[in-house]
Amino acid sequence: MIKNFSLAIHGGAGTLLRGQMTPAKEQEYTAALQHALDAGHDILSKAGSALDAVEAAVRVLEDCPLFNAGRGSVFTAEGTHQMDASIMEGRTRNAGAVSLITGIRNPISLARDVMEKSNHVFLAGDGAMHFAKTLGYTIEEPTYFHNDLRHKQWLDLRDSEAFQLDHSDKKDSKFGTVGAVACDVHGNLAAATSTGGMTNKKWGRVGDSPMIGAGTYANNVTCAISCTGSGEFFIRGVVAYDVSCLMEYRGLSLADAASEVIQNRVLQLGGDGGLIAVDAQGNIVMPFNTEGMYRGFATSSGKSGISIYKD
Repeated sequence: MIKNFSLAIHGGAGTLLRGQMTPAKEQEYTAALQHALDAGHDILSKAGSALDAVEAAVRVLEDCPLFNAGRGSVFTAEGTHQMDASIMEGRTRNAGAVSLITGIRNPISLARDVMEKSNHVFLAGDGAMHFAKTLGYTIEEPTYFHNDLRHKQWLDLRDSEAFQLDHSDKKDSKFGTVGAVACDVHGNLAAATSTGGMTNKKWGRVGDSPMIGAGTYANNVTCAISCTGSGEFFIRGVVAYDVSCLMEYRGLSLADAASEVIQNRVLQLGGDGGLIAVDAQGNIVMPFNTEGMYRGFATSSGKSGISIYKD
């Protein structure tokens, strides 16, 4: 049965206050989010799969230096870039994820290849890079990922024990993650998440973004989720799966389940952030407990919108 389709994207949550960003910079973010929405919407409008749509949308965000994923990834303590990504589709609950990879232009596509071209779900570090090379991936030079703003912020932290959850001036200002969720005309769900991690991160730190059930989850019975937030707390709360569980086992609606997790459970753990979610009826929610979250949505009914602040 042909159904309505819907798509939601995010580019990170955190201390995003109206007036702290210039109108020109705000327009840059809005245009980038719209570009990502258009990429996913174009696929869904042609009866394409939710999986293709979320990958396409996230690839656009990875290619944009404004966001901490792909080309815009922040610097590690060693002055390198280590990226994480995951993708999942709700019909079979197949999933793929990569972590601690370098030089890959679109980590989300490598995560999908893990799902479809290996017998595994999660590859990391040297093994993930070897897998990428066997598939003919181009390994970009570090200059492709260089960004003067990111580099300056890393220099400010390089000789300290501090780290930043994103590429802003305040330590807790914005959680640098991008993601997309979709419901296609066949009622299938998919979710995708990608990140460059923390500025000045050490010891191979991995957040929730590549972890199935923590930062990404999709199940046609319930919902598709992509998270952005303080990763350690989202891992401990198994946030993405927790929303699904509340729907499946307690019978909560998508809106009530997502609100319970973001506005109550994550805060009780001491974390903050947000998520985007869609269910098999095409309902969309985008809750967050921070001052703002880069986000957007589009549906087959013609409704769409892009927001940054807590309106």
